[in-house]
Amino acid sequence: MSDRSDEPTQNSGQPFNSAASFRETDPPNPNWQLRQGLPDHVEPGKSWKAEEEKGWKTWNLSDISPREIYPLLTSCIVPRPIALVSSTSSDGIPNLAPYFSMVAHNPPLLSISFSHSPRTGKSKDTKENILATKQFTVSIVSEPFIEAANITTVDAPADIDEWDISGLTRSASIDVRPPWVKESAISFECELFHSYEIRPPNSDEVTNTLVLGLIKRTHIRESVLTASGTVDPAKLRAVSRLGGDMYARIGEGFELSRPPWTVIRGQVTSETE
Repeated sequence: MSDRSDEPTQNSGQPFNSAASFRETDPPNPNWQLRQGLPDHVEPGKSWKAEEEKGWKTWNLSDISPREIYPLLTSCIVPRPIALVSSTSSDGIPNLAPYFSMVAHNPPLLSISFSHSPRTGKSKDTKENILATKQFTVSIVSEPFIEAANITTVDAPADIDEWDISGLTRSASIDVRPPWVKESAISFECELFHSYEIRPPNSDEVTNTLVLGLIKRTHIRESVLTASGTVDPAKLRAVSRLGGDMYARIGEGFELSRPPWTVIRGQVTSETE
């Protein structure tokens, strides 16, 4: 099921920029210090902090329909990593489709993948915690607090509190025990739905663990919501991860309407005759 319309997309009036728009810049807060959390004395952190006054809108996803969940989650979980997956059926029919980190909207699922270190054989603490307690939260990272989020990737011992060294703020969850990040505009309370141990072909060694989380509740800042109840990507200012140590911010976007088969059928069939 999709919330996408077959109606033609209305032009924005802004021409597509054919030149490469990506450029490398300083981080939002180049002078960020340990435990500083959100630098709310300078922009963009100052405005981001002020928008907390508008509060959050919270959804219990068990109370709304899959049709309502789909547009909500697809606007929340951004940027999403997308890959084109090519496959062939047993009858030899080819297929090509995009996939991303939002697994499903009915039930509402997200995924997290944990790699196992071949050098130390040590599992990620987060993975062990989720498997043991069956609960976790996921909070979307935005530009104003990216440095605080990045410091939590440090390979610290298990007894080091990443909340402490980051300076980020705990916000109490409703359905699960772990808190969510108050600085985040979007957070999900999750329960473990399933976990899968991944092994290379012809090997018994577990190299990765895939965790599927059932989203029980969603918290979204009122300030990033559109009039239709979805999330405005320009206001969310979500950050994506690239290769190496590179992060990216959302730059330009464009809409492409899904072409109805009734409209293009004649053109497609005439070209194959």
